[in-house]
Amino acid sequence: MGSNGSLLVILLSGLLLLELLWTLEASLYTSQNSNAHETRRRSRPRNRCPQVGAIKNFDLERMMGCWHVVQYYASTEELPEYACMRSHFSFSKEDQHITMNFSYIFAEDPLREKLVGNITWMIPKFEEPGHWQHTEDIYEGVYNTYVLDTDYDTWGLVMHCAEKKKHPRYLSALLLARKTSLADNEISFLRGKLPQDIDKSFMFDIGQGSCDNLMESSQDDPLAYVVNGRRNGREIFKLVNKLGR
Repeated sequence: MGSNGSLLVILLSGLLLLELLWTLEASLYTSQNSNAHETRRRSRPRNRCPQVGAIKNFDLERMMGCWHVVQYYASTEELPEYACMRSHFSFSKEDQHITMNFSYIFAEDPLREKLVGNITWMIPKFEEPGHWQHTEDIYEGVYNTYVLDTDYDTWGLVMHCAEKKKHPRYLSALLLARKTSLADNEISFLRGKLPQDIDKSFMFDIGQGSCDNLMESSQDDPLAYVVNGRRNGREIFKLVNKLGR
């Protein structure tokens, strides 16, 4: 083979190598972009609750009253779902129980229907008033609640956890505010107090905008709603039918 033939072989080999490198680079690019669009997944769930302590010198009475939940974490949820979440704490001197009445809406609900619920706790040791236990017996395991920190007037941080025999633990946290929002430095300060068991990338913001005129299901008629004290059952019924088509 002459010099021209040898040169041709070298050129063809070089082109083949470049093509292989280009194919490999394109494959890596596709793989990286595909992974970027995959849903984030939590680390493997654990069975034991984190070892935490309640706030020292806790003033139970000052903690009571209305709070807005501005950020929320739950070990069972991977996407933000809620808005307008609010909590009202009260303490009964008669039975020594703490009750939290809470309300929220699903963020994607076009009707913005307000849902409500409540949780009741007892204080197992009154020398530790920032540690509570759920009194309801419908849950598996013992639910411990800790007030991790609060200044009573502006912000608060509460964590719940329950260990279960046949299932992973349930872990949740509420970042509370007396007003509808907190400053960035206050949020960073409180998030820094969460135990490492809580993946902060799943600590979701809870929108508090336009939450004063929510629709509430009437106790008498599930298709009737009350908005600003007025019944709009017919209009809502039309809207429900329209959305269902």
